[in-house]
Amino acid sequence: MERLQKIMAQAGIASRRKCEELILGGKVQVNGETVTALGTKADPDQDEITVSGKPIKNEKKVYVMLNKPKGVITSASDPEGRKIVSDYLKGVRERVYPIGRLDYDTEGLLLLTNDGEFANLLSHPKYHVPKTYLATVKGVPHGEGLDKLRQGIMLEDGMTSPAEVEYKDVDPDNKQAVISITIHEGRNRQVRRMFEAINHPVIRLKRISYGDLLLQNLKRGIYRHLTPDEINRLVQMAMSAKNSKPEGKRPPRRRT
Repeated sequence: MERLQKIMAQAGIASRRKCEELILGGKVQVNGETVTALGTKADPDQDEITVSGKPIKNEKKVYVMLNKPKGVITSASDPEGRKIVSDYLKGVRERVYPIGRLDYDTEGLLLLTNDGEFANLLSHPKYHVPKTYLATVKGVPHGEGLDKLRQGIMLEDGMTSPAEVEYKDVDPDNKQAVISITIHEGRNRQVRRMFEAINHPVIRLKRISYGDLLLQNLKRGIYRHLTPDEINRLVQMAMSAKNSKPEGKRPPRRRT
């Protein structure tokens, strides 16, 4: 017997957090009876479990890395009719969902899966898997500004954890710079807000790594499946990060 939200996540319905919302919303039935208690347990081999009237089934686990283009929504649908990440996954038969978010104007490495346990491991704030971005910013930040990011900077939702920051390129003619920044959190539009806090707003933002997984030469709008070794390394990194938390006060979990 396992908790219902864990069974649902393992079946690829959604992340465990989203599965909990489905249960609380009365969308889940076990053997014909609606369940709304999060502590409910079931046997996936014996019990009939349905979500919004549809029976769940265990799918083959899929792990995908997409080079998300700018101007694409990290969502299953968009009421405004804009492009969504699933538009770029036509060859993936299984229903996958993003691990965290990249906002509309941010491009780069996005992981998607139907493995709820894997998604929870990488996205839960207690695991602190590092994510690296290349940020093209207005102006050229002085060392003092970057030091603030390295030490942790106060945002409206609290102090950030220390970031790893270094110059990559400076364009004095256009008065802008390219900065590499690695963070361990996943707050809403966090990198953009961090640079705004030191008065150097982001012009372009690209995620280039997730843990030790690198975007490298994967073309924009193209995806590939992760190898078993890459999956195992991400799991091991998340578990190791759990036992060596970066310093700094953590706010409540929010989407990237």
